[in-house]
Amino acid sequence: MSRIGKLPIHVPAGVTVTIKDNVVTVKGPKGELMQTVNPDIHVAYEDGVITLTRPTDDKNHRALHGLYRALIHNMVVGVSEGYKKELELVGVGYRVSNTGQLLDLSLGYTHNIYLQLPKEVKVETKSERNKNPLIILESADKQLIGQICAKIRSFRMPEPYKGKGIKFVGEEIRRKSGKSAGK
Repeated sequence: MSRIGKLPIHVPAGVTVTIKDNVVTVKGPKGELMQTVNPDIHVAYEDGVITLTRPTDDKNHRALHGLYRALIHNMVVGVSEGYKKELELVGVGYRVSNTGQLLDLSLGYTHNIYLQLPKEVKVETKSERNKNPLIILESADKQLIGQICAKIRSFRMPEPYKGKGIKFVGEEIRRKSGKSAGK
């Protein structure tokens, strides 16, 4: 039995769940999300609890069981509470600003990088004196917000020698000493 797949999903008050033709739709105060479920996995919603069952103990069915349980749980948490990610720009002269959904990043290249964010994501930037600039992203969709964070990080990955780059707030970068430490 899948340890994740057999756990029930408790739906909080204010969140509605509809299941029709292998499509699970979750609506809540933060938005609406949909997920298509494999026809082999059976999804049931009764008395504020979602349960998933699989037909056999086949390896593929076990994998899908845990996957769809996790995806539906992330949807329920997303529409009720939402997800928030904070990115920090570490480096001299690194700046960020936003106008609406357009993110303007100055990361030490010869040109600024402009990134248009989808409307499902709320973006906020903070630039305080003597502190690293912050990008704060909020969304109901965990997958989308993670994908956007990965895209922003890819513009300037944190490097291990000076620690410069775009990193998550609270993330520890493993530092290296450099070539002079070997002598």
